[in-house]
Amino acid sequence: MARVTVEDCIDKVDNRFELVLLASHRARLISSGSPLTIDRDRDKNPVVALREIADETIAPDDLKEQLIHSMQKYVEVDEPEAEAVPLLGNTAAAATATARSDNDTDVQFDRMSEEDLLRGLEGLVPPSSSADDDDRE
Repeated sequence: MARVTVEDCIDKVDNRFELVLLASHRARLISSGSPLTIDRDRDKNPVVALREIADETIAPDDLKEQLIHSMQKYVEVDEPEAEAVPLLGNTAAAATATARSDNDTDVQFDRMSEEDLLRGLEGLVPPSSSADDDDRE
């Protein structure tokens, strides 16, 4: 019976390996309580799964999506990107900024180029060595 069922499924799923994966996934779903789409006829779960694929009561593409989803360990969730919020130094400045304009489009951010940052870092003086460091040398 199973050999005939496999031969019936080959025209629905071209690759035999993929057929085995899909049928085994469907058999696991059946054993976990998923409703059957055909009569069991005293067949075991793998044969029932193959018969469902052969009779096209279960779409192989749907089974493939379910199989992929069941194997995923990380599901990417699309979340909205965080909006840039200006930092305000104190609450008085926040109150005056809010009082000046209710429109958020008036907010401007200071930008520093990479060259300006490097020039500022070159101007920094390294910390002086303490007397303890001189005694060790």
